[in-house]
Amino acid sequence: MSEKLMNTRAVLLLVDDDAEIRDQMKWALEPDYQLLEAADRSTALAHVRHAMPRLVLLDLGLPADTDGASEGLAILREALHLNPMTKVIVITGNSDRAKAVAAIESGAYDFIEKPVQLEVLKIVLQRAAYLSNLEQESSPLLERAGQHEFEGIVGSSAPIQDVFGMIRRVGPSDVSVLITGESGTGKELVARAIHQQSARMSEPFVAINCGAIPETLLESELFGHEKGAFTGATQQRKGRIESAQGGTLFLDEIGDIPLGLQVKLLRFLQDHTIQRLGAKEALAVDARILAATNVDLKKAINEGRFREDLYYRLCVVTIAVPALSERGSDVTLLARTFLTKFAEEQKKPLKGFTPQAVEAMTSHTWPGNVRELENRIKRAVVMAEGKYVTPANLELKSLSSAKEDASTLRDSRDSREKDLVRLAMEKAEGNVSRAAAELGVSRPTLYLLLARYGLKKTKSEDQKEKA
Repeated sequence: MSEKLMNTRAVLLLVDDDAEIRDQMKWALEPDYQLLEAADRSTALAHVRHAMPRLVLLDLGLPADTDGASEGLAILREALHLNPMTKVIVITGNSDRAKAVAAIESGAYDFIEKPVQLEVLKIVLQRAAYLSNLEQESSPLLERAGQHEFEGIVGSSAPIQDVFGMIRRVGPSDVSVLITGESGTGKELVARAIHQQSARMSEPFVAINCGAIPETLLESELFGHEKGAFTGATQQRKGRIESAQGGTLFLDEIGDIPLGLQVKLLRFLQDHTIQRLGAKEALAVDARILAATNVDLKKAINEGRFREDLYYRLCVVTIAVPALSERGSDVTLLARTFLTKFAEEQKKPLKGFTPQAVEAMTSHTWPGNVRELENRIKRAVVMAEGKYVTPANLELKSLSSAKEDASTLRDSRDSREKDLVRLAMEKAEGNVSRAAAELGVSRPTLYLLLARYGLKKTKSEDQKEKA
């Protein structure tokens, strides 16, 4: 978190018709927040319009429905309509679970039961303020996309910046590169970026997915064939390798190439010549080879499915593309980038994501990585009916789903707390003192949270902090 954000007190709007309760809240919270107060709907919404508070503490039981929640829920909905990024914490009676669930369903960030425990309230507000700060930091990223985009790859996290650095270093050389990573992480984008950083950038970039072509056709696709080489070969045809003359050949899913073809590919890497099927003479081809895989090639070597000599020819340099789950705030940066792209394509005036959608995306594990995120955003743009994308549009479960019972709501808060601790440790590069300061807790408290959520520090992180 930037120093500016850490030193700026968040604006907190207190909405309660009881002046004594507002005074108690002001006494407890004024040191940490810039406070505004309101006793009714019109005053509350006027503050939201003019001050755009990041946080709202709202008692649901307001006149003219002190025994119900209709007035409080109306304020909640209108406040979020005016500023969808506002974090609203509602206060309910200890037997009003249904009202709390209704508020969560309407977009409230969290709820507190009466009698309010100030220490619990302070923690909930800290979480909400921290999430608000993260969103405020990330919101300008789209406007500054050029600073966080490299050859078509979007990202500002440390893992993807490391990949950018590797691309810059290996691009100008002519060595073979093996790109590893899970499906959907963007391995072909990395290959294209390497090509664009090379002296071959004006020559062809030719890609082939070795796992998508039947074994009987793959040899012809790679090496080409002469007329009459086999049944159906009615004319001479160049293969992908020959088509990459002077440029770059990208072999995706290299681990799926049959052993017989691995021998021919190895020969090309050794002497830079190929022989079309049915041809008598070899052809010289000058092409750089980039390969990618989502499998463990060393394991494949041990199992006899991949040649060791070919492996070492391909992986002069290895670039590991991180999973989306390892890229922290890149999820929201990518989501906003995709949203802008697809909203323009569909000509839909979408403004962004609801707070619940942001939480749903940041808590999702993304097994399909960037490809899954892109597909979910594309679908969401089509399905969205309002100005903001919801968890339902993304087909993701909201952490604040109305179907959650009390236990699940507690689990939800724990999950958010774990995410906040993890993000703080990421930003502080493992330094507990800095992370604790960012979260607004003591070092012993942060150590307890790290232990509670299994977020163990590494020895190197301990050494950095002691240094």
